[in-house]
Amino acid sequence: MGAYHYGPLDIGKMRTRSIRQRKSKVEVDDFAQVYEQGSGITGLLHSLPKILTGQEFRKVVEAILNARSKGKLVIWGLGAHVIKCGLSPILIDLMRRGFISALAMNGASAIHDFEIAMVGSTSEDVEKALPKGDFGTSEETGRWMNEAINQGVNTGMGVGESLGSYLQRYVDRFPFAIYSVLASAYSHIALGTDTIHNHPAADGSALGKGSLQDFRLLTSLVRDLHDGGVFLNCGSAVILPEVFLKTISMVRNLGNQLENFTTVNLDFQQHYRPTQNVVKRPTSRSGQGIALTGHHELMVPLLAASLVESGMEKNLSRDVKMP
Repeated sequence: MGAYHYGPLDIGKMRTRSIRQRKSKVEVDDFAQVYEQGSGITGLLHSLPKILTGQEFRKVVEAILNARSKGKLVIWGLGAHVIKCGLSPILIDLMRRGFISALAMNGASAIHDFEIAMVGSTSEDVEKALPKGDFGTSEETGRWMNEAINQGVNTGMGVGESLGSYLQRYVDRFPFAIYSVLASAYSHIALGTDTIHNHPAADGSALGKGSLQDFRLLTSLVRDLHDGGVFLNCGSAVILPEVFLKTISMVRNLGNQLENFTTVNLDFQQHYRPTQNVVKRPTSRSGQGIALTGHHELMVPLLAASLVESGMEKNLSRDVKMP
């Protein structure tokens, strides 16, 4: 082979252009504003840069405010972490104010909520309990939740409504029920994933039938997201994103128009299924999909406070009754 000799590339004829002719993605008008002392949450919201997540957060607030003002649904999907990091009081308040129209939960979320209503605490130490086989063996949790589901499903209820009505029926068993969001939730179960499935009282036919009922109820709600509704997935990496995608397909399969709505995935890290099944695929033809990354115990209170204060500014502060 012959020898090759390379020298520096001659760039004498390289083209340049004026920066004034270039389209830039960042301008000083979009920069953050200095927070003014005493301006509160509204001032904080206005101080955010209109760039990347700062602008995306504004879009989420605006989408929920617009949905509420137009009477459109705002559906929240909750993973277990959202419940067990103490956000129930905020979620309940958002329901009362009309910023949450319905809740979809996975089985683990329902368990944490049920235990909080029962004893005011939840989230056992798995590392300590697992070696002895004691993880997920709480008698009252397993017996009463399965009892609630079995009774409710036999009367035509879904899992979420069964648990909520059970809490209301046996008030003496649930002294902390004011912290429960189950009364207004739909619960979607994957068999074998939740501790109550270990209990002898578990009935697979009731669990499956009730969860399918909740899926169809949620589908009827998703249908009404058309033209201005909002769906937020908060902390569910697999089950609820999969459920949501199937509701989208079912609604459209039945000939219903479902476009021009907003989807949001709010989690402390972005996973494949929420990104595809919540943010991208459902809104690929119209509407908007937004990903917000941050810890629930910070992001949910910040979002709630922004909605309450912005709602006051727009004369949307009226309280509404929980469904």
